[in-house]
Amino acid sequence: MTTAGHEPGHGPVARALRVLLLLAYPVLSHVASLRDEGMWVALALIGLAVLCLLEPLSRRRPLAWAGLLAVSLLLFWLGGSRWAWMLLLAPPVVFPLLVAWGFARSLLPGKVPLITRIVQALYARAGMPVTPALHRYTRRLTGAWAGVLSLLAAINLGLAMSAVPDGLLAAFGMQPWWPVSHEQWSWCANVADWGLIGGFFALEYAVRSQLFPQRPYRNALDFMRQMGQLGPAFWRDLLR
Repeated sequence: MTTAGHEPGHGPVARALRVLLLLAYPVLSHVASLRDEGMWVALALIGLAVLCLLEPLSRRRPLAWAGLLAVSLLLFWLGGSRWAWMLLLAPPVVFPLLVAWGFARSLLPGKVPLITRIVQALYARAGMPVTPALHRYTRRLTGAWAGVLSLLAAINLGLAMSAVPDGLLAAFGMQPWWPVSHEQWSWCANVADWGLIGGFFALEYAVRSQLFPQRPYRNALDFMRQMGQLGPAFWRDLLR
């Protein structure tokens, strides 16, 4: 998983693998929901575990590899039980909430908003100043992303509670007010979620392009490429 000239877990191969694993999870999760088979649930969650542990796995940390083996064995063992499905309900709630908290905490007094720091780094590489108007915009955008992702987590929690027959309320013997099937849950959590995130990103980028036509990137793809070029040290410091 290493690439010459790059830190383990941060080279082009590792980035491509992250994208592949990120895209594979909703697909595997959706297949698991349609087929209602625990083995597909296990594969989806193992892929998610690899995504989370990619850097220490790339560094050949024994604890990371042992942890991945233990998680894989546990998931395959749980594959035939109702707990496998309940585990699948968690990521669409937990991960948006964690990312939302990352955005929100950067708005606390004494901190620089997360998107402001990214924009400052991109503009500094191009030798361009960040105007007060752009600074205000990036602060508000950081708050908007925190709100959107929190709303997404809340919606997914409601769906997880309403899922039948293995949702959170059903697990405690309670009948959901608005029950949803595995398939209906999956279309929302694994498909509609990505549409909402992608739509918000596209809408915001269009607004930003109109408000701030002078920028150091040509288009959205170049924006993403330049963000990837900021380097692992920048992203580690950003996420602290």
